[in-house]
Amino acid sequence: MVPPTAAGPSWFGRLTAGQRTGLLVGGGALTLVLLCCGGLTVIGATAEPPPQEARPAAAAGIDAPSADEPSAHAEPTVASPPVASPSSAPPPAPSPSAPPSPVVEVRTETATEQVPHGARTVRDSSLAEGKRVVRTRGVDGVRTLTYQVTVTDGVPTGRKLVRSVVTRKPVTEVVAVGTKPTRKCDPNYSGCVPIASDVDCGGGSGNGPAYLYGVVEVIGTDIYDLDRDNDGLACERD
Repeated sequence: MVPPTAAGPSWFGRLTAGQRTGLLVGGGALTLVLLCCGGLTVIGATAEPPPQEARPAAAAGIDAPSADEPSAHAEPTVASPPVASPSSAPPPAPSPSAPPSPVVEVRTETATEQVPHGARTVRDSSLAEGKRVVRTRGVDGVRTLTYQVTVTDGVPTGRKLVRSVVTRKPVTEVVAVGTKPTRKCDPNYSGCVPIASDVDCGGGSGNGPAYLYGVVEVIGTDIYDLDRDNDGLACERD
């Protein structure tokens, strides 16, 4: 059986001195009405009930929560996120691969070029003066060139001459030029009668400056008077 508790102070008793004075002075008329019409009872009924003093849980017949049991008003515990262990860390990102090295190739190439032939002139006394004859025909030669070519990724990037050889020698052209004096013959005679200011028969009494040795036939006009007997033969001896 729960023993009865002592009654607490009334609501008027809980007011401060200032509140009591204001209530008595300012609310005299209201108090009058309340007293006449049983308002005291109404005021007491509508007044805020006094707070109850805290009583031990055991006195109220309520079991106190144990230390092991969570309180009904306790805030829920927020679980912290799991911390990743070093073994569960993601693998490092692979480093970018280096660009491929260029492919360099060295080749050997050959080419040919023409070697011009020379020319040489010789004097030939067996040829008439001013006449030219090719004794040896000229032939151009051939030179072979060897190059070292560097190719990078299929594109030529360097070219160097490493060898130059004449694989066919040129042949010099030889031209003969005649130096033999040519005789100019008068067309009025069958033989070669020199053309001069005067021609006499050789071995005679004439004074030249040119002479005819031998007998020739007069086929035109005897301009040098070499046919003295007019038989058609010049320088004929009697």
